[in-house]
Amino acid sequence: MKHPFSILLAPLLALSWSVAALAEVRTKVIEYKDGNTVLEGFLAYDDDFEGKRPGVLVVHEWTGLGSYVKERAKQLAELGYVAFAADIYGKGVRPQNQEEAAKQASIYRSDRELMRDRALAGLNVLQQHQLTDSQRLAAIGYCFGGGVVLELARSGAPVDGVVSFHGNLDTPNLADAENIKGQVLVLHGADDPLVPEEQLHNFQQEMRLADVDWQLVMYGGAVHGFTNPDAGNDPSQGVAYDADADRRSWAAMNRFFNEIFQQ
Repeated sequence: MKHPFSILLAPLLALSWSVAALAEVRTKVIEYKDGNTVLEGFLAYDDDFEGKRPGVLVVHEWTGLGSYVKERAKQLAELGYVAFAADIYGKGVRPQNQEEAAKQASIYRSDRELMRDRALAGLNVLQQHQLTDSQRLAAIGYCFGGGVVLELARSGAPVDGVVSFHGNLDTPNLADAENIKGQVLVLHGADDPLVPEEQLHNFQQEMRLADVDWQLVMYGGAVHGFTNPDAGNDPSQGVAYDADADRRSWAAMNRFFNEIFQQ
């Protein structure tokens, strides 16, 4: 004979398992605009979390919005955030090789106002989503995207913090750092040949002079692209994956978010 408690517990367990099975990361491609330019971003959230939650903008590498940042957006969703991977280049503009990527990236690196406008357009989509707590926003970016989120902060955007993963640190006008409203975290490969020492020095001076709440974490032995497994495994090429730096930088981002969102 079954114990009465077991009889009562069985349907409860079945219900809990069914709820867990239904809970998952939801994704959606969202078309939006910056002026007359059509953009196509990628939204991710976990429906296991209830109510509004902090929003995190994710900005792609110089190859454009692809599978890598989409996976990062999903990971952020699993952590309880609404994540929106912005499209800086425009709908259908997805470079197929390094030459095309360099050409696209140079358009925005030579026009920082345009870069900021495209990032702000993505931030607006995120901020206006029904599940986003519009008072708790952050942005992260990879490589080219790391530079983009720093420019977003320099624009005076209402973000609590930005995180740059192996991104460029330069900006045409160092005084713009005075517009930064939130905190800044730069996660940098100590041996990254694409970010000269002078650029690193100038960034630190920029942050100090503007009295920004900033952090710079450098990972020994890591080069450019250290978070991306598709970057290869040969640091001598200047771009390579580093599993330890990847793991540590993601953990650093999590601690940063816990602080700025006071979770």
